Amino acid sequence: MTNPIHLLLMAIVQEQDLDAATRALQSTGASLTYLSSAGGFLGRRNATLLIGLPVEKKETALKALQEVCRQRVEYMTLPLEGSPMPMPSPVPVTVGGATVFALPVERFEQI
Repeated sequence: MTNPIHLLLMAIVQEQDLDAATRALQSTGASLTYLSSAGGFLGRRNATLLIGLPVEKKETALKALQEVCRQRVEYMTLPLEGSPMPMPSPVPVTVGGATVFALPVERFEQI
């Protein structure tokens, strides 16, 4: 396969980072759309961004996402093991950031 001239980046971001991520990516000239999604572990609402861009803009797009999609600590309440009463115990969980997949695109058309 020859080197692709376009990429499809798939970025999963927290819903609260969606607007900032969209603005940051649009400022790079990337074409994008998003799909609502949910995380499998915590069940939190996410957005999956589908980002089409030339290969040479990949690092710019990744930097834009890195600047606006920050990790944060949230607390979840879990019942204590072995306790006869379900007394919740807050547990810190790191959420946020972005998970990004880069896929080569053999053919790209705008219709």
